[in-house]
Amino acid sequence: MNYMLNLHPFITLIKKGEVVAFPTETVYGLGADAWNPTAIKKIFATKGRPTDNPLIVHVSDKRQLSQFVQTIPEAVHNLTEAFWPGPLTIVLSKKPEVLDLITAGLQTVAMRMPDHPLALSFIEQTGPLVAPSANTSGKPSPTKAQHVLNDFGADFPVIDGGPTKVGLESTVVDLTSEIPTILRPGKIGKKELEAVLHAEVQYSTDSRMLVPKSPGQKYSHYQPTAKVFYMKPSDFSDNTLYLLQQTPDEYSKNIISYEGNLELMSHELYDRFRQADLEAYSRIVIAPIEQFESAFPSFYQALANRIQKAVGI
Repeated sequence: MNYMLNLHPFITLIKKGEVVAFPTETVYGLGADAWNPTAIKKIFATKGRPTDNPLIVHVSDKRQLSQFVQTIPEAVHNLTEAFWPGPLTIVLSKKPEVLDLITAGLQTVAMRMPDHPLALSFIEQTGPLVAPSANTSGKPSPTKAQHVLNDFGADFPVIDGGPTKVGLESTVVDLTSEIPTILRPGKIGKKELEAVLHAEVQYSTDSRMLVPKSPGQKYSHYQPTAKVFYMKPSDFSDNTLYLLQQTPDEYSKNIISYEGNLELMSHELYDRFRQADLEAYSRIVIAPIEQFESAFPSFYQALANRIQKAVGI
């Protein structure tokens, strides 16, 4: 992985008001200057993203929070000390000058500091960036630079940082609600957050909010062209890609077996979705994962969420 990559052409594009795809530890993001409304509009146009779907502001330094956030309570200091840089997005009350394009007109803003050396170096030199996942809206998020090029074309500007480490989007926790609320599950789970906050943390009960406070809440997400089924397979067929926990004795073709390793499955999920489309499978069948929840509690919640979204639940 080339962390000495020349970032200057990409920095120049951002400063000219263009969008650039860049790697994070979770998925590739589609970045634009967080203070440039023309550039931010290009994100929505490039992705085909609804404008009422808020964006996440990515920073390279915790001190940049004060540019966007009204107040920084002790809970924020505790969370950023424990998990930043890392796959945690924090929703806070915004300053009036933060663009409505970013927040979908809400009085809250989502903030994150990614854990990837290229991302941090890039943002340090451009200033804070808004960055949803660098894919066509609704489709599986990109975990490789090639995924971005497949969606947006071979000439699209993308900083190639290799495959992402986590493979699923960040945990989003809302600190503006009475009880800290996980709006989108990710690698950092409820127990880890509670251990740092010394308080109860709850999951959002509304996965299709009319006014979403986080990406992934209102619209269909993470869906390949192939139809995804969350079920125990019975009849095997050649036009289906199977994501199973064990390889059945009676069939061995087009099967990916994870043997209960939900961390690996999370890392590969979107890549497998994209593989199915590239190889023209019409279906993807995913075996149940509930029995592995205790071994991988945070990965289970995040993975189950993404699978349910892909299925259309």
